Amino acid sequence: MRYLNEQEWQLASRFLFLSMALTVIKHDLQKMNQLSPFKINEPYIALLEKMEKNATNERRELRKKMQQEKIQVLAAEKKDSFTSYLFLCKGKEEKRNYFNPAIRKKVEVILEELLAHAYDSVSSEKEKIKL
Repeated sequence: MRYLNEQEWQLASRFLFLSMALTVIKHDLQKMNQLSPFKINEPYIALLEKMEKNATNERRELRKKMQQEKIQVLAAEKKDSFTSYLFLCKGKEEKRNYFNPAIRKKVEVILEELLAHAYDSVSSEKEKIKL
C-alpha cells in the first residue's frame, strides 16, 4: 500500500539515489587521485570535485526538507537482484523493492545531470578567465 504522496516519494527517492551517486563520485575521485590514469588529470579531478560539491549541496537541501516533512529512508534488505528500502513518513511506513540494475540506471541518470551541470559551471568559469 502506498502511504507517501507523490511529492514525499519524489523527495525521498531523489535523496536516496543522490546519496548513491555521491558515493560513486567519491569513489571515482579517490581512484583518480590514486591511479592518475590520464596524462593530465586536473580537468577530470576538477570536474569530479565540482560534481561532488553540487551533489553535497543538493543532498543537504533535500535532508532539510525531509526533516521538515519527517521523512526517513532506511535500507531494509538486499537480495540477489533486489534491494528493499523502508520509507518512513509521519509515522507511516512504506517498503519499496528496487531491481538492482534499475538502481544503477537511476544513479547513472543523476550522474549525467551532475556532470552536465558541473561541466557548464567549470567551462563558464574558464571562459571568464579568458576574457
